[in-house]
Amino acid sequence: MNKSFDIGVWFALPAMVLVLIAMLGQPIKFHDWEGTLRGVSYSPFNRYESPLYQDRVDQASISADLDILGSHTKSIRTYGANENQAPVISIAAERGLDVTAGAWISGDIIQDQEEIDHLIALTRERRNITRVIVGNEAILRNDVTPEYLQARIRQVKAAVNVPVSTAEPWHVWVDNPELGERVDFIAAHILPYWEGIARKDSVNFAKERYNDLRTLFPDKHILIAEVGWPKDGRIRKSAVPSKSNVEIFLRDFVKWADQEKIDYVVIEAFDQPWKVATEGGVGAYWGLFAADRSQDVKFTGPIQTFDSWLLLSFLSFALSAPLILWFRRRLPEISVPGKLFLSGLWQVLVLCLVWVILRYSELYWSTSALFAILVLAPAMILLCLVVMTEGVEFAEVLWRRKKRELLPARHIGSGYAPRVSIHVAACNEPPDMVIETLNALSRLDYPNFEVLFIDNNTKDPALWRPVQDHCERLGSRFRFHHFDEMKGFKAGALNFALTETDPNAEIIAVIDSDYQVEPNWLADLVPEFQQPKTAIVQAPQDYRDGHENLFKRVCYWEYANFFQVGMIHRNERNAIIQHGTMTMIRKSVLQEVGNWGEWCICEDAELGLRVFEAGYEAQYTNQSYGRGVMPDTFSAYRKQRFRWAYGAMQIMKAHIGELLGRRRTHLSRGQSYHFVAGWGGWFADSLNLVVCTLSIAWTAALTLWPGTFDYPLSAFMVFTIGFFAFKVAKSLIIYPARVGCGWRDTMGATLAGLSLSYTVGKAVWYGLFTSKLPFFRTPKLEKRAQLLSALTDCWQEAVISILLIGSGALVAATRGQFEPEAWLWSAILWLQAVPFLSSIGMSVMSARTSRQPAAVPTQVQVRLNTPSAETSSAPESQVRPAYARTN
Repeated sequence: MNKSFDIGVWFALPAMVLVLIAMLGQPIKFHDWEGTLRGVSYSPFNRYESPLYQDRVDQASISADLDILGSHTKSIRTYGANENQAPVISIAAERGLDVTAGAWISGDIIQDQEEIDHLIALTRERRNITRVIVGNEAILRNDVTPEYLQARIRQVKAAVNVPVSTAEPWHVWVDNPELGERVDFIAAHILPYWEGIARKDSVNFAKERYNDLRTLFPDKHILIAEVGWPKDGRIRKSAVPSKSNVEIFLRDFVKWADQEKIDYVVIEAFDQPWKVATEGGVGAYWGLFAADRSQDVKFTGPIQTFDSWLLLSFLSFALSAPLILWFRRRLPEISVPGKLFLSGLWQVLVLCLVWVILRYSELYWSTSALFAILVLAPAMILLCLVVMTEGVEFAEVLWRRKKRELLPARHIGSGYAPRVSIHVAACNEPPDMVIETLNALSRLDYPNFEVLFIDNNTKDPALWRPVQDHCERLGSRFRFHHFDEMKGFKAGALNFALTETDPNAEIIAVIDSDYQVEPNWLADLVPEFQQPKTAIVQAPQDYRDGHENLFKRVCYWEYANFFQVGMIHRNERNAIIQHGTMTMIRKSVLQEVGNWGEWCICEDAELGLRVFEAGYEAQYTNQSYGRGVMPDTFSAYRKQRFRWAYGAMQIMKAHIGELLGRRRTHLSRGQSYHFVAGWGGWFADSLNLVVCTLSIAWTAALTLWPGTFDYPLSAFMVFTIGFFAFKVAKSLIIYPARVGCGWRDTMGATLAGLSLSYTVGKAVWYGLFTSKLPFFRTPKLEKRAQLLSALTDCWQEAVISILLIGSGALVAATRGQFEPEAWLWSAILWLQAVPFLSSIGMSVMSARTSRQPAAVPTQVQVRLNTPSAETSSAPESQVRPAYARTN
């Protein structure tokens, strides 16, 4: 492929994304307004000052503020009569600004009297106070009764010679018309945002409310004491905060107000970041000017709908381009659809990440914003990495042009048949099952092998003596060893077997005690060891009981994904996970790297990694050569996955230096990538436990302290939902295409995978902070679990599910009527509950299904297409589902 064309393919979708951002960022033309605002509300506090802490404001700062406001208005409104207001009124007088002065009324008799005394003194002293307002939304907040407020108004009216009123939202005046009789003018707040009115209808709403008041109080002057729109914060019904909406609303409003000679005060002059602690974040963003005194809201010129579009485009492209070029070098065999998919995915991920960071950089940080940036941002970065690794697997599985050949590569007439020592370790296994395993080994079509059976830590002679007797009947090829107590778990048993292995043996083969191998297993795969660098030959795990009930069926297909997708993908870079059954390893290499690791409960995967570090290769076949039995209960299924995840963390901790290249080995970058990225999904599960806990706590904070805590940014919430959707979509596409099952089995496998999220997450945390949990044996041929017992096993998942679902319902019920983001947050909580509900569903499924064979499902019958089904000497009824060979 031409280099220029190839680069063009890789950057086609990123370029389209950037063009789309540029289109969204184009300003819109709107009518200008040139004039002087009738009034602007003013609080003198700067970025890090707050009346909540009784901060004193520097007079030089007030002077600078009023110099700015003097070119935009001739009147300001203040809200309190404390020590900060006297210099405000004095400096305003020097600049020719009229003042509508206020006294803050809270219902505290002593404090209210102090405010009124100060207001009266200021009004008598300063002639630029043209009217006073006693109380601001005190009735709305239920701080005082109308009677209490009227008494205070009478007190002020008797002491000053300027008009006196109180300020309340328009509907409070409508509901309390007697209040209008006690004041000199009506000071009404008309704020369409708080009513949830869409911006396009907002000015008409303001007109209608103003006319309602004029009709109700025909003899009173009406001042719209607060009118405005927030630049940021929560969406309220149809009202969306944004800078563009502020500019459009105010230009339309002041144009109408000028035409009708309406008296008004725009809220407010400067952003007040301290209000994030009292008004849910949105209160901080009503200023015509930012807290740093730069002008945010303009009344002339085009209106910019997306201020940060250029910076967003630059940063997202600057960060994604090097990574896309890196992918281009590392993935040359990806076809055009794969290149488009990966580059587009990476561009979108980086874009989302940059967008969240930019949005938070534009905010005045509250407690919740600081918490979000410290906790949720790292979580989002990890999710981006997980999605990208999932995307690489998706693209390579579907669109890789050249693939490493899977086994068996037939060596007809090679005559190569080295001695193979087959090791079988068992602990407390049913003897009938083990005897069938030994019988299958006795039928191997291979001339040169031995079988060492190591029974360890089985106390009951009724379990191991029948196996010992059967080994003796099978002849000298089969040797039996029993130990009442053996250290080192399965690895200890396998290391003992090495000491008893025929010195002439060149290959060590390992199977689990429940596996029934096909006669051609060794004959087909041993010849691969003629390649000097080959140290491991691995066949997939497979199961013969997937048809017995619905629980096992969904488990069967969940297992299949790893062996038919994950292992094949890893095989491309010689990075498969060695698993401790259906595996063969060159004995000299096993001894060279130090035998089986008894410290690790996943000794098989750990050994495979050491083999790669020593510079050897592994060969993989996805053709089934042996079949075992699956866990019969969800409890056993879960224990098995806990062991795998915990063991993975043990391996990561022990080999982190080698995987990151800090210690020199023969590991390639591709191998290191697969071992780190391959377990990334499990790290995501562990992170999900933290996020779930924090989400529940966050919901409690939203409910208890709505003025302090706000929702996370919508961008983060949408990304989280997108991550879940991507995982589900990937399964729905990959399973039919590469695993070979229908949509019902795909959904079942997805359910089974989700049900293990909590278990895997716990295992990861245990694995990161502990080192020596005991080996968890996976029970075989268990009795069916009782329903009550199954539900008891899932009590933790049930509790978390109830908390998540209940939290989502609480937010939706209490805040969903006014805040669309409440439904988005509820959706996040309900989605987080899905894996926990899946665990409960799988546990109930395992309890309500029996081990009695059922009719073989059609989808499973299709898969009986391996050569082993034809050559096996087992009765036809024993032939079980097998993985199809897709290479």
